[in-house]
Amino acid sequence: MNFKQSQQNEDFRATVLDTAREVLRIEADGISKLMDRLDHRFEQMVDTVMRSSGRVIISGIGKSGIIGRKIAATLNSTGTRSLFLHPVEAMHGDLGMVSSDDVLLAMSYSGETHELNLLIPSIRRIGCKVMAMTGNLSSTLARQSDIVIDVGVEKEACPLGLAPTTSTTALLAMGDALAVVLVNKKHFKPSDFKRFHPGGSLGQRLSRQVRDIMLTGSAVPLTSADATLKETIEKMDRHGLGAIIAVAAAGKLAGIFTDGDLRRMIAKGAFTTDVRLSEVMTPSPLHAHAHVPAFDALNLMEQHEITVLPIIDEARRVVGILHLHDILGKGEFTFNGADPPKTVS
Repeated sequence: MNFKQSQQNEDFRATVLDTAREVLRIEADGISKLMDRLDHRFEQMVDTVMRSSGRVIISGIGKSGIIGRKIAATLNSTGTRSLFLHPVEAMHGDLGMVSSDDVLLAMSYSGETHELNLLIPSIRRIGCKVMAMTGNLSSTLARQSDIVIDVGVEKEACPLGLAPTTSTTALLAMGDALAVVLVNKKHFKPSDFKRFHPGGSLGQRLSRQVRDIMLTGSAVPLTSADATLKETIEKMDRHGLGAIIAVAAAGKLAGIFTDGDLRRMIAKGAFTTDVRLSEVMTPSPLHAHAHVPAFDALNLMEQHEITVLPIIDEARRVVGILHLHDILGKGEFTFNGADPPKTVS
């Protein structure tokens, strides 16, 4: 390759990367400016969905329809029942899937999609509330809707200004914002996520028993309740789990001491290294058995806002420890029947 060819290749590479960066910048800028336009109408949309006992029916055509299908999928997987309804198919029989308990979310950037606007009166006759996401607040769609969310962008990333790029990204981002707000409003938990994702990696972890993912043997931070706080902290630090389990005779569970307990001692000015662990630990802590499903252990952790659980047998002997990270996916897991790793560095 001669110098001229090499220079041409470098110029081509620079042009490609510069163009890609410009597309990302334009789309990021479009999403960023949506934040400034969020107002009471978004709150009304969330309130409307929360009050509805039916589903969120999402409808759109073309690229907006594709984005609508994705938003419907996201809502369904995060606890908000949803259905994508194609406007044309709706007018030829699929309207029978809609009930008065549902709410419609119509998506059209121009707000002048004929097939979608033709659907709105029929939806209203059923008794549904109509919400819209559009980039044109004076459009036919906006005028027909009860709640209108502005997803307008200054420019498309397409150099011709023709292919929907920034505008579809804005629609998608606003749909994600709706889904995430509803997750918080509905107090949707990882255990709920598992019910809707039994085949996903999180679903598989939560479907396993605690024994399959807990740490055992030398990976379990154990100490005597008679140990000094200095000895306890040194051992707890070596294991790196942010907690240590105190055991009595025959390895039976006596208590637990965590990083949080240590921080609270320091904050109260009560920290001293020669105190015995039995004086500062939490006695008879929450615990679980190795045979229970992981999602039951997760629910217990969520309910009491803790990150570690001692695992005991029927005689209250400590047989392992379960950390929240082991449930939610930190580290490596196998799902083909092999034992997951049981060591901590």
